[in-house]
Amino acid sequence: MGKELQAGARLFNAGHWWEAHEAWETRWLLARGDERAFLSALILLAAALHKRWVHSSLTHRNFDKAEKYLLALPAHYGGVDLVALRREVWEALQQAGLRPQLPVGR
Repeated sequence: MGKELQAGARLFNAGHWWEAHEAWETRWLLARGDERAFLSALILLAAALHKRWVHSSLTHRNFDKAEKYLLALPAHYGGVDLVALRREVWEALQQAGLRPQLPVGR
């Protein structure tokens, strides 16, 4: 996991979803193929959590968009179990206080 991904993962894990989105965006702009799909999914998942718990949105449009990217990727990508992440984010959208976690490399 590159420097930008690690920085974003730390923010995501701490519940700073918008900031995580921002940390990943520069890399996303340059990414192609599976890496771009992976970053798109992470950014959309972070946006879904931010909208749910910061703006009280009950819609899950960003989660639905993220699912399309997640389903196009292998179950494990970039050191992340995408199946588990998808499940954890869905649960966190339903229950306040849950924080899905991304692995943070060294």
